[in-house]
Formats: sequence, C-alpha cells, structure tokens
Amino acid sequence: MILLLGAVIGGYLLGAVPVAVAISRAYGFDPREVGDGNPGFWNVKERLGWRAALPVFAGDTLKGTLAALLALAATGPHTMGFAGVTGAGAVPVYLAVAAAMIGHAWPVFAGFRGGRSILAFVGGSAVICPPGFLLGVAVLIAAALVTRSFAIGARAGVFGLPLCQLLFAPVGHVAGTGALMCLIGLRFGQAARAARPGPADRAGRRTCPPEP
Repeated sequence: MILLLGAVIGGYLLGAVPVAVAISRAYGFDPREVGDGNPGFWNVKERLGWRAALPVFAGDTLKGTLAALLALAATGPHTMGFAGVTGAGAVPVYLAVAAAMIGHAWPVFAGFRGGRSILAFVGGSAVICPPGFLLGVAVLIAAALVTRSFAIGARAGVFGLPLCQLLFAPVGHVAGTGALMCLIGLRFGQAARAARPGPADRAGRRTCPPEP
C-alpha cells in the first residue's frame, strides 16, 4: 500500500513539472498568456515551430510513461504481459497515470494552471497496452496521410486508442482507459467554461457603443 501511494504521489509530481512553461520562458513568453492559453505542445509549436516544441512533446509524453513505469516498479514486473498490464498491476498503473494527468492539468508547481493532459495520457497508454498504442500510432499516421493534416491524424490516433486496446485487452481495462479520457474531457470543459464571458462582460458588450 505504501508503494502504491508512492507511485500515485510520484505520478502527480511528474505530471506537475511545467515543461511547456519552462521551455517557453527560455524564449521570453508564457504559453498560458498567449494563443489558446494552453501550456502544452500544440500552443508552444504554434509560437516556436516543431523543432523548438519537440522537448515539450517528449517531456509531456514521458510524464505518463514514467508514472506508469513507477507503478510497475511498485507492483513488480510479473504484472506486465504482452498485451500490457495484467492482474494486480492494472489498478496501480491506471491510478499512477491518472495522477500524472491530474498533475499536468492542475500542477502544484505552476499555480494549478496546466494543460489538457493528452500527451500524458498517450505516454501512459504506451505502458498500459503497448500493442494497442502501436496500433493507435498506425491509425494516426494513416489518418494524417489521408487527410494531409497531422492534427486530424492525432485526434484519430488518440481518441481511437480505446478501440485499438479492445483488440488486445479485457473490456475492464478499456473502461479504465475511457475513464482516463474523461479527465481530458473535464479539462477541456473547464477551459471552455473559463473562456466564456461572464454576465458582466456580456452586459458591457451590449451597452457599450461601437468605437468610431
């Protein structure tokens, strides 16, 4: 139990490392104050380009991967099979990845203003179900080639991960992956709500005359 608690706390602290903020500040800006306000890979890429944003991609993905591996270290390598986590190792790994995603979304090291946790989820999925993860990567590449859009391919690959996992893992594990994705949905909903103008703002827009 102590090892499990350590894996969950470690997962949160890994997720809470503000990789995008640290790298962006080296270039003189805060990603939470520009673009869509999301301190993640995509917003940094829009500002700096692919090459400069790659460390953000790697860092945010490794949050989920390292959290999952930390949980495996606590439960033992015997809980890992060809199709991913098995038996008693499943719950600790899912909890550690969820903690990393929560840490990324609400990081204690960055004023609890974090990102959407998509890459942390992807990194954790690579450990949860390696063959499903690789199939998801194949879906991403195929969709990107067909649509000529990496963004569309990424959405297809990420949100298709539960279906890919279903080919290799029990339904209960797929449900756990769906629960992790609910954290992403929660963070998107919170961001959308924060972006909506309040009643006072809407009233001000109605009463203020247009500028000449």
